[in-house]
Amino acid sequence: MSDTTALIPAHGGYTKLATYRLGTLIYDATAAFCAQNINSKDRTYDQMVQAACSGVANIVEGSEASATSKKSELKLTNVAKASLEELLADYQTFLRQRDLPLWSADAPKAQRVRDARPADMAALRQLMAGIVSDLSDLSDLSDKTAHSRLLLEVGCNTMITLINQETYLLKRQIARLAKDFENNGGFTERMYRIRTAKRADMAKNTDSSDQSDLSDVSDKKLKPTTI
Repeated sequence: MSDTTALIPAHGGYTKLATYRLGTLIYDATAAFCAQNINSKDRTYDQMVQAACSGVANIVEGSEASATSKKSELKLTNVAKASLEELLADYQTFLRQRDLPLWSADAPKAQRVRDARPADMAALRQLMAGIVSDLSDLSDLSDKTAHSRLLLEVGCNTMITLINQETYLLKRQIARLAKDFENNGGFTERMYRIRTAKRADMAKNTDSSDQSDLSDVSDKKLKPTTI
């Protein structure tokens, strides 16, 4: 049975989504960032980690729910985006409260992060180390405070850039889901179409059977009697 005629269509497959892969990296990196830079007893620590976790969890749940509820998939994907936007605000606050610079979207450093597209924590760490090295000068290397602030600036802004990428991708995913729902409806509409098609097939088969029975009766009437 094809996906267009199955009552429960193919669903899940969230591991193939770019939003899931990037969201997972953001979650892992946020957990590492908070463990290194924020007191675990601070409310912000739990808030940031939970927001990152929620982003991934809702992408997964939405993908799995798509089998019987496109509406739920759309809603949960939007919740994922909202969680990431909350996390974005936390990183921006972290910079502001420490008087660290926020990179503009068109800054070469931000563009470098976007172009790199790190796939895992190892690649992300290598990327950030490269940016720190390029931004460091002799005074930074001799001034531990300045170097520590540079590490925070690069780490925080890198995460902000990745989150901006993620919310952009989620907006596109939401728009695609909304268009699909508008054009094809959800599970209820799918069930109605399949049941209607099934009834039409049953009626067609019944008509064919009735015509066959009438033909048999006619043949018997026309058949000559033998003595």
